[in-house]
Amino acid sequence: MAIGLNNLKAPAGATHKKKRVGRGPGSGLGKTSGRGNKGQKSRSGYSAKRGFEGGQMPLHRRLPKRGFTNIFKREWAEVNLSDLERIFDTGATVTPEALVQHGLVRKSKLDSIVVLGRGELKKSLTISAHRFSASAKEKIEAAGGKAEVVA
Repeated sequence: MAIGLNNLKAPAGATHKKKRVGRGPGSGLGKTSGRGNKGQKSRSGYSAKRGFEGGQMPLHRRLPKRGFTNIFKREWAEVNLSDLERIFDTGATVTPEALVQHGLVRKSKLDSIVVLGRGELKKSLTISAHRFSASAKEKIEAAGGKAEVVA
């Protein structure tokens, strides 16, 4: 029998029936339904706030604040030479659009691509990117290619 979305089923013993509480003394969970006697946690509608520690100063307030987030930080889309070697043929022109087309870079990072020097490059490629590491530039030129910086 072929497995399809219409006949998927959990294996035997993987699922359990919901425990029905408050159904008389014979069930073992009658009267207070396993909530103990009185108190906040026995009431209906109770839900503890996130991080609440019973009135004790919560951990996220006991620890000091440190550092900051730089709102001007630029996130770079990293592409390694090993990826370019694997995907592109000799003499190809590698543009940011071509990197998006081959799935190496997301469309949202089209304006901040950096080429890093991990891996070997044996093909001569003309690569256009916004930044190159020193080792990447060196390896590209050693293979007979060109590293063009896009503004």
